Parts: sequence; C-alpha cells; structure tokens
Amino acid sequence: MEQALPQLIHFGREVCNNLEQAERREWWLANSLGGYASGTVAGTLTRRYHGLLVAPLSPPLGRALVFAKADAILDLGDRRIPLHTNRWADGAIEPRGYLHLESFHLDGRLPVWRYAIGEVRLEARVWLEMGANTVYLAWRLLSRHADDALPRLSVRLLVNARDHHGQSAAGAFDPLIEASRNELSVVLPQGVPLRFRSRCGRFTADKTWIERFDLPVERARGLPDQDNHLCAGEVDLPLYSGEWVGLVASLETDPSPYFGEALRRRQFHDASLLRQAKVQSSCLADAPAWINQLVLTACAFLTERPMPDGARGTSVIAGYPWFGDWGRDTFIALAGLTLPTHRHGEARRILESWAAYLDAGLLPNHFPENGALPEYNSADAALWYIEAWRAYVAASHDHAALARHYHALADILGHYARGTRHGIAMDPADGLIRAGTVDSQLTWMDVRVEGRPVTPRMGKPVELNALWFNALMILVDFARLLGEEPEPFTSLAEQAKQGFRRFVRADGAGLYDVLDGPSGDDPSVRPNQVFAVSLPHSPLDAEVQAAVTRVVGARLLTSYGLRTLDPSDPAYRPRYEGDVPSRDAAYHQGPVWAWLLPHYALAVFRVSGDAAQAQSLLEPLGDHLADAGLGTVRELFDAEPPHTPRGAPVQAWSVACALQAWCQLEQARKGHAHESDSHDH
Repeated sequence: MEQALPQLIHFGREVCNNLEQAERREWWLANSLGGYASGTVAGTLTRRYHGLLVAPLSPPLGRALVFAKADAILDLGDRRIPLHTNRWADGAIEPRGYLHLESFHLDGRLPVWRYAIGEVRLEARVWLEMGANTVYLAWRLLSRHADDALPRLSVRLLVNARDHHGQSAAGAFDPLIEASRNELSVVLPQGVPLRFRSRCGRFTADKTWIERFDLPVERARGLPDQDNHLCAGEVDLPLYSGEWVGLVASLETDPSPYFGEALRRRQFHDASLLRQAKVQSSCLADAPAWINQLVLTACAFLTERPMPDGARGTSVIAGYPWFGDWGRDTFIALAGLTLPTHRHGEARRILESWAAYLDAGLLPNHFPENGALPEYNSADAALWYIEAWRAYVAASHDHAALARHYHALADILGHYARGTRHGIAMDPADGLIRAGTVDSQLTWMDVRVEGRPVTPRMGKPVELNALWFNALMILVDFARLLGEEPEPFTSLAEQAKQGFRRFVRADGAGLYDVLDGPSGDDPSVRPNQVFAVSLPHSPLDAEVQAAVTRVVGARLLTSYGLRTLDPSDPAYRPRYEGDVPSRDAAYHQGPVWAWLLPHYALAVFRVSGDAAQAQSLLEPLGDHLADAGLGTVRELFDAEPPHTPRGAPVQAWSVACALQAWCQLEQARKGHAHESDSHDH
C-alpha cells in the first residue's frame, strides 16, 4: 500500500475568507531545477516573486517569471462568479473570489482549494512536474448537476518575461501569440516558447496588458510595489461532475496535456519518497505529521547544477525565492536534507559536485545570478563541508568515496593552517584560526550596509574555531579509518583545544564571540558559541559546555530559534522590518534564526543527556508550519513576541537542521527506551 501523504495543513473559512490571514499564508513548490511556483491562499499576488511558473533559464539561476496568474471565472449560465482575487494599486480589491473559498489544504506539498457557491462545489489544484519547467492547473466539479446545467470555467492566462527580482512596465514586451483549439503559444523575448495545452479546453488569443497590480509585501520591504502582466489569452473549460479538467503550461518542447496522469505521477513521487524514508529510517517510522511534512519539504531544495566539464551535478538551493545555491548553506543543510531519508546517492553527488570548486582550501560562498565567477568570501564553508562528509560517511559507510576525496579534505586543513585568502590562517601562538580584514564579512553573519559589514567579526570568531577543531578531529578519524597517518591533525587538534580555552569568559557568561579583534576580545553574547557544544567534537569540557548552554538558553532562546544578540546589548534590534538598509542593519543584531534552534537542542542533549527534553524544544516549529510559508520553516523571526516570521519564506537550513536534529534525538530517545526495556526484563 502506498504511503498516505500528510494532511497537516488545513484551513476553513475562518482563514480563507479573512484576507489578511489568507494572504499571510503562502504555498511554495519547486521542480528540482531551481524553478518554483508560489502564491497565497487567497490567490492574490503580494510579492514580485509570486507566480505559477518561475523558470531558471540558466539552471539553477537566471530565474524568470513566465506564467504569473490564472484568473478563473465560474459560468453558471445566469451568473458569472470570479474565483480569483486581485489587489490594485489604488487600494481596491476586486474581484473577491477568496470569499467563495470553503477550505484550503496541502495534499502533501500540493495546494488544494475548495470553493462553495450555493450548491456548487469545485476543487482546484496546482503542481509542478519534477525535473521540468512545467506547471499543471486542474479543476474538478465536486457537486452533481444535470448534463444540461453543467457549469463551465473560463481562465484568463497572465504571462510575463521578467527576471524574478524585477517588475515589468506595461508593454515591456510584445510577443508572438498563436492559438488553436487545444493549444496557445507565447514566444518569450528569450526566444523560448511558453506553451499552454488542454485536452478539453478551447483557447483564444489575447494581447492585453493588465496594469498596476499591488504588491504589499514588497512595499513593506521598501521596494517597488506595483507590477503589470500580459493577458496572452483565455481558455474555456467544460466541467464534469467528479472529473478533472485543466491545462499545462510549459517551456518544454512537448508537454503532456494528460494532467490526470501528471497528478498521479506527482502524488506517487511524494508518497514514494515518504514511504522510502519510513521504511529505511527507524527514527521516521512513527514520526509525527509535522516531521513527515518536513521530509517532503526537504525535497524542494535539491537541484541540478551544470558542472564546468558539462556534467550534471547536484546542489542545494539555500532558500526561495531569492537565494541560489550557497556553499555554507549547502553543507549546513546537506545532512538534514538527504540523510534521514536515506538519499545517500544525492548526498554524495552534492559533495562530489562541490569538490570541483575547491580552490586554495576554500569553497565558493555563492554563485552570482549574472553568471560571474563564484565568490570565495567564506571562512567557514569548507569546514562545514568536512562536517557534511563526516555525517555522510557515518550514515552511508561509503569508505570508497571518502578514499577518493580524503586528500582534498586534508588539503583544506593544510591551507587553513598555512594561510589562504582573506587573511584566513592559523595563529601558531594558540592554534586558532584568524580571518578577515576590516571590510570583509566571512562568517555567516555576513550582511553589509553601504559597503561596510554590520558585524565584521574580524579576528578569531568562536564558531569558526569550533568548526576548525571539529574538522581536525574528523580528519583524525578519517585517517585512521583509511589507514593514513593521523598526524599532523592530532597535534593541531590538541593545540586548538588548548587555545580554545581563551574563549572562556572568566565571569561565567559563556564564550567570547571573537578573540583578538581590532578592539580586542568581543564579549557580545551571540548564538555562535552554541556550536562549540553542538558539533560532534567539542573543544570544551563538560562544565563549560553546561555554562555555555545555560547562557544561550537564558539570554537568546525563543520558541522558534536563537536571537542573534543579547537583548541587553545597546546594538540589539528586536524587529526585522523596513527598507533594505533597515533590514540589513538588523539582520544579525537580534532577529531569531530558526536553524540555530536545532543546534541548541543538540547542545541541551549533550549537557543533560535527556533526548526527550531536547526534542521537545523543536515542537514549536511544527506549529509554525501552518503559518507563513505553509509546510516549511521561515528563515528568521522578530526577536520579541509574537515573533513575526520574516525573511525568506522557505529556507533550506531551517528545514534541514530541524529534521536532522529531530531524527538524531529520536534515535537517542529510542535508544534510551530500549535500554529501559532491557532493564525491565
């Protein structure tokens, strides 16, 4: 029997007919190529990134909005009922199709709307074809009607051809549009035809610009808040009780109009993924619904990346809608996205794909969307890469792959010890890694305002050195596993461990955030110190680990993650809001980051040994899945209640770290349960 898809997310009229609540909640889909689709429960466009098909024209980047919206009108013979909703720049909301929504739910990851107008009941669905720039829209009449009284549906097709970060002026492009009975084609300026097909629908062409859509989320972000889209045509669809009708829109050469088969294919893909995870992973066998939801969501971040030699590599999209594949994010997220679900092959392909970009011991921080050369301005991505290899080898026992890449991993640490770009080098006096220049931003707290880093952290950052010690100990283990000589890693690790004592504050308030900076040692209480406890190899003794965890819990812990700065600090910013400079200035100065909560939970477990207590810290993230980005975890939150979700609606490391930590703690909890059972017997 196929694994049932989770039905965790479900709303009735109390949310669907409340525009503020229905717009707050967004659905997001991905296609494994870097493309996506997104929108609100209400059906409105509130972001420039909302659309039914945003396709990567230079995978996985170069993303363009090509199919913006499908505005449906239900024809009941004597009445025409708009099922769509639009916001306009003059403040009008017209029509108000959201008032006909009886419910909304996610079927696994797929959004499902149900409309009720008197005795008429209608269901609508949207999904992306995996591995293709193709979106399907389907409707099904749920109520029964006499053959001579069957409703019809007319759907207006709004297209675009802009970069997904931009906006379009009316008349921005003038495409060739051709329509036949069952197909409509729009030749985009990029030279690619966008094809619409339907087996039962009748298409008619149009070329009318629909102007001044209002985008309130962009306005709140201090960005241009209007957009315009081209109505390329309309499709008229007959409705039959209990039967699916619909259309496909695609940049592929020959998209299949058999949407019933396409829906079953997508549902089978998701159900098989979940079934495989539960069969192969004991920790997921009886996981709660919110963890099942994260298992499906994890798939959204894995993507293809063309390699320099022309081969197809695998990578991780850091978040939707505005991130591509970032080195640091990829290796923080890799274990959670692939290992709990036993997707070992994809984990290995990610690790080996990125190996091609190693240079002077560093990995790219990110790949620019404009096709420019990758940027290597990250001091920690290569150390997270080594930690990802540790997790992969521990889960897969793939010693052959490790043997192929062992010397490259050792070379990373050699470059760190000898010195490489951006002042990254080991200080021979204490065995710690220093990094940075006055104007650089090399750690995960990397935002700049007016060209200057907000949190420069020049010197010896605490998490960089926790990662350094962890990586050295991993290479000791790898060397022994492969019969290699563990020196000099053993000596370097011992020196780093002794040097790490310098981070311990004499006042008992945890660890310094940075040592030997331009202004000396930085005592700011930040969450970065938690990695000295949560990583597999800690340079701290048990007493200091407990003190660090206690300080982080008392000053930084919230329900959804850790604050990035102690609220008593004069630089503390409790909210992430306003225009771009305002948000950037606050980014790491207080707002809560969700990916840090799982690391805190692992630190609690290490200190207390209580897996159930540590695991319970993650439960609020399960509640969050029904808010903001549905079925997923937001990038960050305001630092003070009600902890409004902010930043990217869909963030890889937020999802991955929660999934990985929950599974790790579940294994520990079950292990303790089995031990208790054996004592009882």
